[in-house]
Order: sequence, then structure tokens, then C-alpha cells
Amino acid sequence: MLSKLKRSTRRLIALLALLPSAVFILATIYMFAMENLEGAPRTFLESLQWASETLTTTGYGHDSHWTHPAVALFVIFGQFLGQFLVFLIFPIFVLPYFEEQFEVRLQHTLPPMEGKVLFYHYGPAIESLVEEFIRTDSPFVIFEEDMELARSLRDRKYNVVFGKLSEDPATFARVKQARAVVANADDHANASCTLIVRELGFTGPIYALADDPLYRPPMIQIGATDVFTPAHVLGAALASRASTRISPPAEGMHLLGSKVGMAEFRVRADSPLAGQYLGDLHLRETYGVSVIGQWHEGVFTTAKGPKTKIEPGSILVVVGAQAKLESVERMAMSIRRTGPIILAGYGAVGHKVIEMLQDAKETCIVIDTQYALGVDIVGNILERSTLDKACVREASAIVLALNDDSESVFATAVVRDYAPEVPLIVRVGRTPNTARLYRAGADFAISVGQVAGQILSYHLLDEQVIPVENRIKFSRLSPGTLVGTYPWRSEVLDHMGAKIVAVERGQDVLVEFNDDFCLRADDALYVCGSISSIERYQKHFHATPLTARS
Repeated sequence: MLSKLKRSTRRLIALLALLPSAVFILATIYMFAMENLEGAPRTFLESLQWASETLTTTGYGHDSHWTHPAVALFVIFGQFLGQFLVFLIFPIFVLPYFEEQFEVRLQHTLPPMEGKVLFYHYGPAIESLVEEFIRTDSPFVIFEEDMELARSLRDRKYNVVFGKLSEDPATFARVKQARAVVANADDHANASCTLIVRELGFTGPIYALADDPLYRPPMIQIGATDVFTPAHVLGAALASRASTRISPPAEGMHLLGSKVGMAEFRVRADSPLAGQYLGDLHLRETYGVSVIGQWHEGVFTTAKGPKTKIEPGSILVVVGAQAKLESVERMAMSIRRTGPIILAGYGAVGHKVIEMLQDAKETCIVIDTQYALGVDIVGNILERSTLDKACVREASAIVLALNDDSESVFATAVVRDYAPEVPLIVRVGRTPNTARLYRAGADFAISVGQVAGQILSYHLLDEQVIPVENRIKFSRLSPGTLVGTYPWRSEVLDHMGAKIVAVERGQDVLVEFNDDFCLRADDALYVCGSISSIERYQKHFHATPLTARS
């Protein structure tokens, strides 16, 4: 019978049996000692009172002085024994018992799983995705093997199951009914999870998040549908924001040759552009340039009409003739694109960033607190001497790939104060800390949770809901239903976010238009915007892509 009880329960029962025995034995010895050694007999009831006072350390009433050495030593022994029991009973006997009683309230087997996604282990990589599941009211279950984390998730009202999969695979008995499984533990635990899930008859998709891309082929071989390495994708996203060679600012820009340029300007807080609406600035009419959109707190939004507000500290993406762009630059502040790219933090993500930058033939300077192959400067990015040595103010971009978010926030503030004009791209550990990094001065901040969320949202939710990167492109299109209109006076076009930046008429490419200019059916329009805004443009105006002229 006792063998069926939990260990903490058996301990508590043993404690309840031993404590009265200890009191009884001490009382008997004390009664004998007082009568035969002290010559002051005590009744058994008085001896029991002394024993209980001693073991509970509550103090003494009548008996507080003894003359015989043996009795004194016995009393001292009893006092130490009482202290020992106080410190022993609570952590070893009482607390484990109540912990296990709390554990009873956690689920230990999967609930009915029809239509639900099972997440094996919770962590930063799926943090954003779980929040998105909650927002879209998509059902899920988290299987967690860490008791403390399971309690925390349960307190947050998550549907969580606690257990040890390797010790008791039966906890996954209902996994066959699940819609999908996401393995988010370490690589070896993910492999075990995949094997167990397949052995239990699950035939749906299993998506594993791996630390090392070398594990991808064997994971797929044992049953995973696909294996992703969010840390490496995160490194690629950071590199693409630091280098225009990896992620060109505008696909198809070569179609216009030297006629039109595109530039990024950081809007200073004291700039005449800051806080203004596009409709009040008349940049297109006055300077002949088009604001495609702006980066603000890591999110790119296309400019949609005159009510678009230019946020202080944002990065404007502007298209127009080179001479006209210089006029806008004087009002804002240009983003330097020359100089080395500096990386601080040479861990797994940092290695991937440098690998991609070097493949793109970028000049890189690596800073880390520990020397390793590939580290150029050993030092702390928080120290001015390190910043001076790395010539941070001359860099074209700075990438912070530190492992600790608190250190990243501090480093962001330090670097932004030291080099206010240099683009600052920051790796985030936990997605909720992203806002803090933007407040500290980051131009672009992204977490592994955002990356994994985007990847998995595409597979698990109805649409890709967590953007990581936005691409801007030029397209050569037919006028469609815009024939007979002025290129810059379409309210519908403004709200779509796509802009007509040039018109090809015959052998000429026009970037400025008279007031009476009208589009003709044989014109070719160069339209710039995000991929999605250009798709909307084509659909609404019935415009078709045109091949580039030779």
C-alpha cells in the first residue's frame, strides 16, 4: 500500500510517526535522569512537556537549570536536535509534500487533441508564435518537462501538460489526434520526441527547431516533416539589414539606370520633416521625389497618402532624381553606406552574420570579450576605448549579437550616444524586450522568436502574420486603367503604397511632369513599392508587367 504513495507522501507519514516516538524517548530519558541524577523527580507528563519544548525550540518554563553534567549534556543534545529537526523537516518533508500536491493540479497526459497543435517544450523561439495562437484563438497544448516553467505557464492560463516524455511515453497517448507537432527542445530531445510521436501513430506534420543545421537530414530521416534553424535565419536577417549587398534596397532598380536613385534618410528629431504629414510637405511637387515608406521601430510601412506622418527618428525610403534627393537629404540626414560593418558578440548568431557578410565581400570588424579565431578586437562594447579602437563612428553599420538582452539594451544606448549617425541593428533574445531596444536607440531589432514565429506561422496559421523583412522593388508596368490621368494625382494610388517614379515614353525616361501631362496607352510606367503594394497596384489598375527595353 505504502509503495503506491508518492515519495514525499511516504516521507511525511514517516515524519508523523517518528516525531511522537522522538518526544516519547526523550521524555523517558529525561524523567529517568531527573530522578536518578538530579534528585528532582518529574512525572512523565512533565517530562513530555520538557521534550516537546526542547524539540520545538519554544523555550522552557519551570525546568531551566540542571546541575549534573550528564543531564546538562543531554539537555544540550536535545536543544541541538530540535534546531536540526526544524531546518530538516520543512525543506525535506513538508515542502516537497505540498509541491507534489500542487503538481497534482497539472495535467500529466495530453487532453483530447483534435484540431490542436502540440508544442514540445516552451521557450523564446515559440514565444511570439504562442501569443499569435492566443490572438487568433487557435487551440494548442504545451508539453513541458520543467516543473517550475510548467507552473508559470499554467498561471498564465496556458493549456500545459507536465511530464517526462523519455520516462513515460504514454503521456503522449492522444498525440495521434493532433493537427501538428512542434519540437522545440534541444536537438537530441527533439529526435526522441519525433521518434515517439511517429511510433504512436501520428501521421501529421512534425516541425523541429534545431540548433545545428547538421541535424536537419537525420531529423527528417527519422520522421520530421521539416527542420528549421531559427538562430541561423536570425543571423541572415541581421546581415541583410546591415548590408545592401545581401538584401538590395530595391529589386529592379537597374531598369532605370542613372535616371533615378533611392536613398535612406534618418529623420532627426529637430528636422523640419519630423512629425509632419506628407500632404503638408509637398515633397513630390516641390522636389520631384517620392516617399516610398519609412522604417520605424523595425517595421517598414509604405506611405499611404497625404495623411502619412513622418515619425521622428524613423528612416525614410525616398526615390527620385539624384539632385533632388540631395535636397531632401539636407532636411533629414543621410545614412552612410561606406565603411566596415562592426559586429559585437561572436556567438552562434554572430558567426552566421559574419559568414554572410564575408560571402558578400563586406569588410567586417568583430568585437568580443573573449579571443577566438575570427575575433579582431578583444574588448567590451560598453567601453569607450573599445569603441575608439574599432572606429565605430566610421562604420557603415553596427550589429549587436549579444546573448543577454539587458546587456544589449545598455550597449544600444552606449553605441547610439557614441555614434548617433551609424545604423544600429540588434539581436534580441526575448521578443518582449524588442520595444526596450528601440527606446534605447536601435534602428532595427529582431528576436529568434519573431523569426521562428514567421516560419511556423506560414505552416500552422492561415497567413504569415509576423513579418521579418520587407522588400522594395521597381516594376515596369503598362498604364492599365490610368491612361489619360496624371501620374501623381491618383488618391487611390497613394493609399496603395506604390508610387509611379518614372514614365518611359518612346526613347525618353521622364522623372518630372508638366501640369498637363497625361499617361498614354503606349507608355511604360516604373512603379516602386513593397512587393505586396505592387501586387495590389497591378490588380486594381489592371496593369501588366512589361519586359525591359534592350
